[in-house]
Amino acid sequence: MRSKENNGPYNIYTETEIDVEFYDLDPLQVVWHGNYIKYFETGRRALLEKIGYSYEEMVESGFAFPVTETTVKYPDSLRYKDRIRIKAILEEYENCLIIRYEIRNVKTGKLTTKGSTTQMAYDIKNRESCFVCPEILVKKVSAFINGDKQ
Repeated sequence: MRSKENNGPYNIYTETEIDVEFYDLDPLQVVWHGNYIKYFETGRRALLEKIGYSYEEMVESGFAFPVTETTVKYPDSLRYKDRIRIKAILEEYENCLIIRYEIRNVKTGKLTTKGSTTQMAYDIKNRESCFVCPEILVKKVSAFINGDKQ
């Protein structure tokens, strides 16, 4: 069940602003479609850091979270020097990690991109996929939800 603000069932999200760089453009002078995945990554990193489970902490805890599925829709294009706001919203964290994304042009407020990623926990030492998220992630998200924002 999503909140009225569309901030996901846990109301855990981040918003990060960046500028579109020249090297992200295609020959038609709009952002090449594959670069939106990079923007998703920027939002995902900020979200994971907010809950206290950065990439470094993942590795230290013995887990990786490879992306197993990505969905993307492109309602509008972005161009060089557009200021964008990347919103990353936590949708699921117990069985897998699902993050939803919204990218907006800051100047116009227009939604330019939306999508999601699904990631599965992977036990680095045992080289095995996990069918539930590790206890460390579940505890960090639960603590965040309960107001212990670390």
